[in-house]
Amino acid sequence: MNATTRKLAFNVGILALIASTAALLNSCKSVQSKPSPIKIDGSSTVFPITDAIVKEYQKTQPNKVQVQVDISGTGGGFKKFCAGKTDITNASRPIRPEEMQACDKAQVRYIELPIAFDALTVVVNHDNNWASDITVAELKKLWEPAAEGKINSWQQIRSSWPDKPINLYGPGKDSGTFDYFTEATVGKAKASRNDYTASEDDNALVEGVSKDPNALGYFGLTYYEANQNKLKAIAVNSGKGPVLPSRQTVEKIQYQPLTRPLFIYVNARSSQIKPGLRDFVAFYIQQAPTLVNSVGYIPLPAEGYHLSWIHFNNGKVGTVFDGKTELNLTIGELLRKQAKF
Repeated sequence: MNATTRKLAFNVGILALIASTAALLNSCKSVQSKPSPIKIDGSSTVFPITDAIVKEYQKTQPNKVQVQVDISGTGGGFKKFCAGKTDITNASRPIRPEEMQACDKAQVRYIELPIAFDALTVVVNHDNNWASDITVAELKKLWEPAAEGKINSWQQIRSSWPDKPINLYGPGKDSGTFDYFTEATVGKAKASRNDYTASEDDNALVEGVSKDPNALGYFGLTYYEANQNKLKAIAVNSGKGPVLPSRQTVEKIQYQPLTRPLFIYVNARSSQIKPGLRDFVAFYIQQAPTLVNSVGYIPLPAEGYHLSWIHFNNGKVGTVFDGKTELNLTIGELLRKQAKF
C-alpha cells in the first residue's frame, strides 16, 4: 500500500470514528433528555381524582412526562413513598407518626396538599328494604373487635330488622378508609373485627355488596355515586338524626363523623430536580376544582387550592396534622390550618 492509499484509509477511518462518536453522543443526549416517569401510588379513594387528572394531563399535554398510577392503599402507598420509590402518594388520611419517622429516616421530605373532601359512605344491597339508616353506636356494635363471631345477623343490630345473616365488606388494613372508619365508629384506628370480606380495591367491594342481598359495606362517596343502580346508601345518625352523604351535607357540616379530607403528598426533592413533576403538580392543583367534582367528591373552595399552590411553590414541607387524624374536621377548619402552616 503506497503512502497516498494509506493516508486515504486513515482519513476514512477518522471520519468513521467521528461519525460513530457523534451518533453515540446523540443517542446519549436523547436518553438523557427523556424525562423519567412520575410514579404515583396509594389510596384507592383518591385514585379516581388522580386518574382523572392524569388522563386530562396526557390529553392536553401529549408531549409531557409519562405518569404511572397504582393502588396499594394509603398505608401501602406511604411505605413506598417514604422509601423513595414514588414521587406522589395518594392518601385518604393524614400521614401517621410511624410514617413520618420512616420518611425522616430515609430523608424523604414531603409537601402535604389537601385536594378534596369525601363523605365516607355506608351502603347496602339495592334490594335491602329494611335498613335506611344506622347510628354510630350501631356501627360500633357491628364492627368492633368484640363483634367477631358473635354479631352475625341484622336483628342483632336492631330488633326491628329481620333475622337474616349480615355479611360485611370493607377496605383492607392498609387502607386509609379503614383507619378513618374504625377511629370514627369504634373509637380507635384499626380496631375492627376480622371476619369480613376485605379488599384494597373499592370496585371489588362494590361488586361484592351489589351481588349480596344481606351485605353491608363502606367506601368513598364516588364509588357509591357511580353505582347507585346497584347499591343503596344508608343515612348515618350521630345523635342529631339520620343524614345521607352528599356534597350539601358535607358543606353544611351535617354528615359527621364520616366526613374527611383527601390528600396528595409530593416528594419535595423530586419536585426540585424533576421539572416534569413540578409541571404536573401545578396542573393537578389547577384542574382539581373541576375534576374533583366530576368524579363525585367535594372540591375545596378556591382559597384552599390557592393555599396548596403557595405551599407547593414555596416548597413548604411537613404536615399540619402532627400525625393525628382529626374527626369532624370541617372545610373551614382545614383552610384555617393551611393558612397557619
